[in-house]
Amino acid sequence: MNKFNLELAKTIKTLREKMGISQELFSKQIGVSREVVSNIENGKRKITAEELKVISKILNIPAQYLLDPSRDIDIRIINEKKQDKATPSGLRINVPQKNTNKFKEVLLYILNKIGSRPNVGETVIYKILYFIDFDYYEKYEEQLIGATYQKNNYGPTPKEFIEIVKQMEGKDLVKIRDRYFTYPQTKYLPLREPDLAGLSAREINMIDQVLAKLSNMNAQKISEYSHNDVPWLTTEDGDIIEYESVFYRTALYSVREFTGSEDI
Repeated sequence: MNKFNLELAKTIKTLREKMGISQELFSKQIGVSREVVSNIENGKRKITAEELKVISKILNIPAQYLLDPSRDIDIRIINEKKQDKATPSGLRINVPQKNTNKFKEVLLYILNKIGSRPNVGETVIYKILYFIDFDYYEKYEEQLIGATYQKNNYGPTPKEFIEIVKQMEGKDLVKIRDRYFTYPQTKYLPLREPDLAGLSAREINMIDQVLAKLSNMNAQKISEYSHNDVPWLTTEDGDIIEYESVFYRTALYSVREFTGSEDI
């Protein structure tokens, strides 16, 4: 497949994940199988003109923007009552505030459980969110939070985190600059209990399993641990870590066997 089609496939996959649409739901909306969507997003199958038309409608993006890789497509989290304008050189996608609510409640759940522990700073939270998302996706082939994770020197980083925390500061959580031994540390402490109405029993169960396994690690240890996970290993520095790569995990990281029975 040529470079243009590969760039188009990458753009569609990135936008789908940023907008919190699971691959399963995306396939149903397009009217194809999940395998077809996977092949499209991995560059193994070309997109038909009819499929492109449907995809542009689902993503609420004019087809010409998807077809022009030079255009900057910026996704912003906004209040539903506020609208934002596109930049002259590109398109800005406004993601409704309601799409971030699950992220907020999961974060508050985590912070209420472990936020006060001395080892738990921003880096540890990043990695815990990553393993919650990728473990859940591996086991159920559905997204839990559905955040977008970028590969950097310290491990997977959720790109939406900073913007969402800005919305939460002062009313949902407080941000604290601290030190862990001789190292500077950014901590987040909750100001309220999470609203779990939007989380299923099996989602909460997965979060609890990840916390039980990883929350005693410090930033260095959990970063090193994340560096040996296949999704991290197969991603170039600075690139988005693909959810689909989770299905190639080694036995040490795979959750399909050690998580036990599935709760509904």
